[in-house]
Amino acid sequence: MAYIALRGAALAAIAALIHWVYRWRHPKCAGTLPPGSMGIPIIGETLQFFAPNPTCGLSPFVRDRVKRYGSMFKTSIVGRPVVVSADPDVNHYVFQNEGKLFESWYPDTFTEIFGRDNVGSLHGFIYKYLKTLVLRLYGQENLKAVLLAETDAACRGSLAAWAAQPCVDIKDGLSTMIFDLTAKKLIGYEPTKSSESLRENFTAFIRGLISFPLNIPGTAYHECMEGRKKAMKVLKGMMKERMADPERKCEDFFDHVIQELRREKPLLTETIALDLMFVLLFASFETTALALTLGVKLLTENPRVVDALTRNTKRSSGTGRTQMPRSRGPSTSR
Repeated sequence: MAYIALRGAALAAIAALIHWVYRWRHPKCAGTLPPGSMGIPIIGETLQFFAPNPTCGLSPFVRDRVKRYGSMFKTSIVGRPVVVSADPDVNHYVFQNEGKLFESWYPDTFTEIFGRDNVGSLHGFIYKYLKTLVLRLYGQENLKAVLLAETDAACRGSLAAWAAQPCVDIKDGLSTMIFDLTAKKLIGYEPTKSSESLRENFTAFIRGLISFPLNIPGTAYHECMEGRKKAMKVLKGMMKERMADPERKCEDFFDHVIQELRREKPLLTETIALDLMFVLLFASFETTALALTLGVKLLTENPRVVDALTRNTKRSSGTGRTQMPRSRGPSTSR
C-alpha cells in the first residue's frame, strides 16, 4: 500500500512538473503571442542575453532570433516573459503611443541600478514636467545657441591634447571629453577641483550595467552597484552644499533642480532629483561617446567619406558657421 501511495505521489509530482514546464513555455496571453522560445524554466534565456557581445552591430541574441522567428519574438529574461520587437515601424508606433496604448515598464534590476524614482519609472504629470525641465538643457534652441559652440571648443581642445601624445585610446578619450563637458553643464563639476573621481565611479557602473544581476562581491553587477553608490554620494554632497547656500549660483542644470526643491510645494523630491541627475549624466556621456567612437571607426574604414567631409569643412571655414552644411553627394549622405 505504501509503495502504491509513493508511486502515486511520484506520478502526481511528475505530472505537475510537466504541466508547469508546459505553462512556462506557453504563457497565457489575451492575444496571440509571436513565435519564440521561453528557454529554461525560471532562468529563461537570460544567460544568452547577457553573453558578451564584441560586435558593433546587432547583438547575436537578437540577430539569431530575428533570423529564426522574424522581427518579433517572445522570450524570457531575468525571470520575466517579454516580447522583443526589432521592427522599426512597430517600435515607432509603441513610442508614439507611450502613455496612451503603452506604458513604460522596467524590470526590478533596472530600478535597482538606476534608482526607484528614475525618470523611466515615472508617469503622468511629473514625467511631463521632468521632460520639460530636461529640454531646457537639451532642447533644440539651447543646443544651437550654447551646447554646439561649447562642444566644438571641447573637441578642439581634446584634439590639440591628443596631437601631443604618441597614441590615443579613442573610446576612453572621447568618454573623458564628453563626461567633463556634460558634468560641467549639468552639475558644475570640475574634475581638477574634486577629490572624488566621478567619472571613475560611472565607468565602474557601466562595466557591470549589462551583466547577470548577482550582487555578490567580485561580480560585475556588484561593481556596478558600488559605482552607483559612490556616484550618488558625490551628488548628495553637492546637493547638500547648494541647498545650504541659497546665494550660490553655478549657472548649470543643477541650479534649476535646486530652485524647484526650494519651492514651498516642490514637484520634485530630493530622491527623484538625485536619480534624475544620475541618469542624465549616464545617458549624456556614455551613449554619445560610444556613438562618436563608432563614427571614428566607420570614417577610418571609409577614406572617401573622410575626403568629402574634409572638402566640405574647408569650403565652410571662415564663414562663422558652427554647423557643417549637409552634402547631397553619395559619400556623405549615407
